[in-house]
Parts: sequence; structure tokens; C-alpha cells
Amino acid sequence: MPNAAAIDGTRIAYQVRGVGQPLLLLAGQSNNHTWWNPVRADFEAQYRTITLDWRGTGESDKPDEVYSTVGFADDVVAVLDDLGLDSAHVYGTSMGGRVAQWLAINHPQRVDALVLGCTSPGAAHGYERSQEIRKALADPERTDRVLLELMYTPAWLAHDPGPYYVLGDPTMPPYAKRRHLVASNRHDAWDGLPSITAPTLILHGTDDIFSPAANAQLLADRIPGARAELITGARHAYFHEFRSVASPAVLAFLTAAQDGS
Repeated sequence: MPNAAAIDGTRIAYQVRGVGQPLLLLAGQSNNHTWWNPVRADFEAQYRTITLDWRGTGESDKPDEVYSTVGFADDVVAVLDDLGLDSAHVYGTSMGGRVAQWLAINHPQRVDALVLGCTSPGAAHGYERSQEIRKALADPERTDRVLLELMYTPAWLAHDPGPYYVLGDPTMPPYAKRRHLVASNRHDAWDGLPSITAPTLILHGTDDIFSPAANAQLLADRIPGARAELITGARHAYFHEFRSVASPAVLAFLTAAQDGS
């Protein structure tokens, strides 16, 4: 598996599949590239898909030091540099969407078109999950079940046995999980969002209470020219359960962005 060297020397593992214009797929908090396994094939026929293992996950190094969404964005740039790519389309979901915001703010020349899924501008200005949900997630005996119910509808869980790739990287050391949590919780891109110049699509499930759906329009109002689309009935993992709606929406947006329409 290829590795890129981050600014501080940390090795960032990445994966490339498919052909065509590059498309970066950025996963959620405490997850590695397998987050995208259920839907990656939807994009490979048209795009050269690029995923990575966040520092602290997968095959990347796991330094016990402060992580941040700004720093994760710099790690993404290191991957682009290692591949010799000037720019790429970027599709980030959950914490990956937070990282994608910084990528578009701090490295605008590296982002051709931007898709932000099930994400927010940060706690200071965004809509956050309830204290009840936070307490439930803090219970180690309930965490996985609570996460599944936040990610998928009861109907999906009743008929789909998994595997589920959105429950976190089981190989992560505990300190790395804590570092990821703090990095996501401290995210605040509010002041920089109006400077984003990339064409932007925002996707969110209407029934997402993990990252409340109201964040979608909040981001759309803050990013110049951005458009929000809500997927009726979807929870946090809208991109998987509702892939028949979400993936075509992303592909259509990217085609329109390339055509300049």
C-alpha cells in the first residue's frame, strides 16, 4: 500500500482505484478507507477514486499527539502531492466533510468541485447532537448498537446483516480514538466558509440526528453558490442505505461542475 509523507513525517496510507479524473473520498471520524467500501464502485467507472487512512487509523502512522481537522486536510494535500496531482474533486462525509471544508478553504487550488455529506461547520455555529445521544454513545456496552441506529433506519437494519463499515476502525488504539474525537469536536470553519470558491453540493439525510439535518442549509447559506439536497428518510449513513439516490446525485453534480453548468 502506498504511503505519503505528511508535513511532520507521519506516513499516511492511501488507496487508488478506478480511472479518470481524480475523486478524493474522505471518511468519517475514527474510520479508515473501508468506510467507502459499500459505494466506492459507484464512482470507479468514471473517476480515479482516492481514499486514505487518517492518521491514527488503518495502515497510517498513529502518533499520540494533537490531531485537528486542519491537520487532516494537510495530510490530504500530502497524498495529492505524492500522487503528483494538482487538484481533485473532493467528497467528504461526516468528519471527512469537516476536513474537506478546510481543504477548500486553505488549499482552494487543490479542489475542483466539493461535495459535503452529513457534516457541519462545527459546534460553535452548527447544530450538534443532543446530550442524550452523547451519553448513549459514551456507554461502551451500547456504543455499536447506538451507532447503527443513528446510521441506518430500522427497516435497513432488519434486513441487512452487514458487515457495517461505519462503526470505527477496530484496530485504532484508544488514544487515537480520543484524538479523533477531540479533533472533530474542535472543528470550526465558520469564518472561512465564505471564501470557498469550488462549486459545492451539500447532501444530508432528513432523519439524521447524529449530525442534525439543519446543518445542510446552514452550510449552503454560508458557502457562496452552494446547493443543499436533503434525502428523505435517510439517517447519517445516507450514502450507503440510500446509495441509489445519493451516488447519482454526486455523479450528476460532478459532471455539471466539469461542464461548467
